Formats: sequence, structure tokens, C-alpha cells
Amino acid sequence: MPARQTSKPRAHRRTPQARPYHHGDLRRVLIDAALQLAAEGAEVSVREAARRAAVSPGAPFRHFPNRDALMTAVAEEAQRRFRAEIEAALDKAPAADPLARFRAFGLAYLRWAMHNPAHFEIISTGRYFAHDGSAALSRDNAELIALSAQMLADAAEQGLLRPADLKRVQIAGRALVYGFARMNLDGHFPRWGVGEGEIERMAEGVLDLFIAGIAKP
Repeated sequence: MPARQTSKPRAHRRTPQARPYHHGDLRRVLIDAALQLAAEGAEVSVREAARRAAVSPGAPFRHFPNRDALMTAVAEEAQRRFRAEIEAALDKAPAADPLARFRAFGLAYLRWAMHNPAHFEIISTGRYFAHDGSAALSRDNAELIALSAQMLADAAEQGLLRPADLKRVQIAGRALVYGFARMNLDGHFPRWGVGEGEIERMAEGVLDLFIAGIAKP
């Protein structure tokens, strides 16, 4: 009589379940992906941001119908971070000393631009989108200009400045920080004998030189 075979119980096979789409804040992920592309010097598009974010090509269009909408959101986020950096610096500056506050403002601008070159590139040039298309960016930029102008006006009222047209001083200050940040972004400083580890100290020294030039002795 043949040996009776006992059949092994079949292992229970679980039917794989489709994992739901959990990307958290897709809008935020797409903004970060676009910023990464810009930082790498790559072409930024909604579809490429979707690929970086590992989502279907059509998913982002619920948030950003086109590239301009995406880049506007990226710039607004960059501007928010920039504004936060400036406000944090001003919180530490003496409230009654407008020139110290102006210096803190300028250093915050320069340090932020040096540490966040892709952000700076996006909000400071028209390469990626039309800045005038964002009311939030225009309003925030106008507020920062007014803030720097008020600091200089307060310094003049307190008798801390040499006699000069305040508008010219304001534009000269803007040209200084923007130009320095742009030189760093474009890699000019090695030609001027300024090493990578010296750039931040150089920024501080240049800003102090400017303030010394506008301040009353």
C-alpha cells in the first residue's frame, strides 16, 4: 500500500494592496524640486519637477497650471525665507541705532544670498519668470525698500549721516549688496584674490566701508 502523502497546507498569500498616494504637501514638494533644478542650472518645468518629485506627470497641474505659476510660487517661498532672515537679524540689532540696523540688514542680505544662491538667482533676476506677475513679491519688495529707506531717514534725522541725497545713498547701498552678491554668484572673487573662506569676511568689511563713508565722523 503506497505511503499516504500528507499535503502541506498552502501558505496564505496576501493580495498586495495598492498603496495610496501619500506625498504630504505635493505643492511644497514640487516647489522644492523646482528649486533643486534651478540650483543645478537645469531647465525648470512642471513636468521635470514632477519627475523629481516622483509623481505622475499630470499630478502637478492641479497646483501649477504652467511653469510661470510654479516659478512664481518658488520665488514667493524664496522671498519669504529671505524676509525671515532679515527680520531675525533686525531683532538682534539695537532698536535705537539706525545705522547698526542698516548694517544688520545689509549683512543678512549678503549672507542669505551667499548661502542660498539658487534662491537669490530666482528672486533677483527675470530669468525664470516675470516678477511683475506676482503681487506678493512686488509688495514684499516694496516693503523691504521702504524699510531700508526708513533706517537711513532715521539716521539722517538723528544727525548720523553726512549731508547727502538719501535716495542716492539708498540706491548706492542697494547696488553694493546686490553687486557683491552677484559677483559671488558669478564666481568673480577668485580673480580678485578672495578665497572661498574669505568671502563672508570681505562682505562684512565692504559693508562697513560703505557705512563709514556715509556716516558723519
